[in-house]
Amino acid sequence: MEIKSIVLQTKSLKQMKKFYIDTLGFSLINEDKNRFRIAVGTGEFEFTTKDVVDNPYYHFAFNIPANKFFEAKSWAKERVSLLVEDGVDEANFAHLPAHALYFYDPSGNIVEFISRYEIAKDSIEPFSVKSILNISEIGLIVENTISVSGKLNEIGVTERDNNTISRKSLNFMGERRNGIFIILAQPGRRWIFSDKTSAIFPLEITLINNNKIIINSDNEFQIYRDEHKGELFSET
Repeated sequence: MEIKSIVLQTKSLKQMKKFYIDTLGFSLINEDKNRFRIAVGTGEFEFTTKDVVDNPYYHFAFNIPANKFFEAKSWAKERVSLLVEDGVDEANFAHLPAHALYFYDPSGNIVEFISRYEIAKDSIEPFSVKSILNISEIGLIVENTISVSGKLNEIGVTERDNNTISRKSLNFMGERRNGIFIILAQPGRRWIFSDKTSAIFPLEITLINNNKIIINSDNEFQIYRDEHKGELFSET
């Protein structure tokens, strides 16, 4: 599985554009008065004000080169305030193995840079946003992880290491070998390195095979296969 693009809602479009383009240095692909899209490694990210209500926030992560974590951390600290948990401003995932850092953007999204040492390539270039390899993770929050995992299985998105789907924990849907995951979870679970809990907000995920995974404005889970055949799964 590889994530081609993600569309997220925001109420702070101007601030978000300034942050991602001027502060962090991402390249603008296109925009109009209601949205803008940036290049993120091999993928694309779009933020939109269309149909936005409340104050949506999400968790997502970007893979960075294996040898660039500490350089990336220094680079990030010049531009953002890193989030802290238990007195430290980085996560050491020894079981992966990987290191990660976290920060908020102007919409309150929990943004993560992660170096996965077994899969990410080294880089000889100084770290910048152009060093980002791809979209690593996106949180997909639903009321029933069991039902939704079955629908994801039908399009080839399966639980990492064939683990059993849990209603209480985070479920990493994807393959360990490429470090790209949809994090399937139910509402109310705290995101690490933040004071925010998982909540359902509209989003659109397009995979490399053009299958689309959507939470619509009615909080319904939808799958569109290869942009042609639509399948709807609604949770009530």
